[in-house]
Amino acid sequence: MKPREPSAPPPGEAREVLIVEDETRLREMLTRAVREMGFAPTVAGSGETALRCADNREFDILILDLNLPGMSGLDMLHRLRQSQPDIQVIILTGFGDLDAARRAIHLDVVDFLTKPCALGSLELALDRARRRRFKTVEPDLPIPDPEPEPMRFMPPEPVDGTLSLEELEQRHILAVLEKNHGNRSATAAELGISVRKLYYRLGQYQKQGLLP
Repeated sequence: MKPREPSAPPPGEAREVLIVEDETRLREMLTRAVREMGFAPTVAGSGETALRCADNREFDILILDLNLPGMSGLDMLHRLRQSQPDIQVIILTGFGDLDAARRAIHLDVVDFLTKPCALGSLELALDRARRRRFKTVEPDLPIPDPEPEPMRFMPPEPVDGTLSLEELEQRHILAVLEKNHGNRSATAAELGISVRKLYYRLGQYQKQGLLP
C-alpha cells in the first residue's frame, strides 16, 4: 500500500506533538505515524527527557506512556501541566491501574489508547486533541434542570479478567454515577470534574452501548 503523504496543517494551527515512550520500536512507529498524519513529532524515551524538551518548546499534544523508567508518566504529566496547562493528552498504556485511571480523570486527558493501538484509533485521538486544543471540540452541552430520572446500569465486566485503563476509567465513572443514583451534579463533584465533562464522557458511553 502506498504511504500516505503528510497533510499540511491549516494556517495558524500548530500541531506540535510530544511523544513519550520508552520502547524504541513503538516510539519509532508512533513517530512515523504522527508525521504521516500531518503533525510535527518530538520524541523522548523518559519523563525526565520529555520535561527538558518542554523547557525549550511549547507542545499542543502529548502522547504519553504511563509505564516509564524513572519518573512515572503521571508524575511527568503533573509537572508538565504546570508549565503548559493547555497541552492535550493522549494516554498510551499496556496495563490497567485503577489509581492511575482516577488520577488521569482529574488531569482531563483526551483519550486512552491501549498498546498496541490501531493507527485509526490514534488518528481519531489526535484529531480530537487538535480540535480541543483550538477550542472546536466538546460544544456546550445543555444541562437538564431538574435532574433527569436516575439511570440504571451495571459497569461492564471484563471478558478475560483484565481491564485497560480506558475500561477502568469507565467503570470508575459509572460506579460513582450509580452510587449517586444517577445524579450527574453529585457525580461530577465526587469525581472532581466539570458537569460538562461528565456529560461528554456519558455521551461516549451511550454510543458504546454502556448506558441506556
